[in-house]
Amino acid sequence: MTQNIQSTNDLLKKAEEPKLIRNMRAIRKKIMVMSGKGGVGKSTVAANLAARLAERGHKIGLLDADIHGPSIPKMFGIESQKPTVDENGIVPIRVTENLSVMSVALLLEDRDAPVIWRGPAKMAAIKQFLEDVSWGKLDYLIVDLPPGTGDEPLSIAQLIEKMEGAVVVTTPQDMALVSVRKSIKFAEILKVPVIGIVENMSGIICPHCDEMIDIFGKGGVEKAASDFNVPILGELPMDPKIAEIEDSGRVHTDINEETPWGKSFAAIVDTVEKFKK
Repeated sequence: MTQNIQSTNDLLKKAEEPKLIRNMRAIRKKIMVMSGKGGVGKSTVAANLAARLAERGHKIGLLDADIHGPSIPKMFGIESQKPTVDENGIVPIRVTENLSVMSVALLLEDRDAPVIWRGPAKMAAIKQFLEDVSWGKLDYLIVDLPPGTGDEPLSIAQLIEKMEGAVVVTTPQDMALVSVRKSIKFAEILKVPVIGIVENMSGIICPHCDEMIDIFGKGGVEKAASDFNVPILGELPMDPKIAEIEDSGRVHTDINEETPWGKSFAAIVDTVEKFKK
């Protein structure tokens, strides 16, 4: 009799528990990919991180939380697909056996239509992506945040009570580095561990001599990492083939890990995979 009462109480407690908490509990690690400003390749890092982790056998969800500039569906060639609904909620688009994606771009009837929403509407959408999307059991949820430290990143960090870490993406330019320091400080204030900094567009490989040319300068990322005691996860050279792969929706199939870019990114994935708070 006592056991039956306890079982009933457990069921009632589970029923009363917010769906968002239940949804997030089924995900082992939640990682946000952020940048202080736009145009630094944050979505490139988020998409490839999700794809490479999925290749390694992890169950991955990729949430494109950039409401005004969603680009993740294009990178995976799924922009014409529409999510369905089942008894558990909104079903994310399955890209591969181990990778599912959700983005506001998948819900728009006209892919050229701008999302003209005020703050409350954006916050409601983000909450729905976390609460009503049927992510299932995942090893990682990778969240591609919009640039900056405004409403959307703040909402994500507060709604997901246990965020395992943040990857901060920047370029070597001084203007980008001013913003990346703010991103690191933002994560510290919200008590989200910073896994490390990715320096994107760190240089270009000369097609004639194979030497690296630092077209945006050097040294700023190292100083920011030192000032905040945060590691540099990797330096990604500019590679036209990466842009071509993204434009054709082949991020999950065509990255060559034997290229300088591919080798650098594989090392980034290694560090994220081993990271523990």
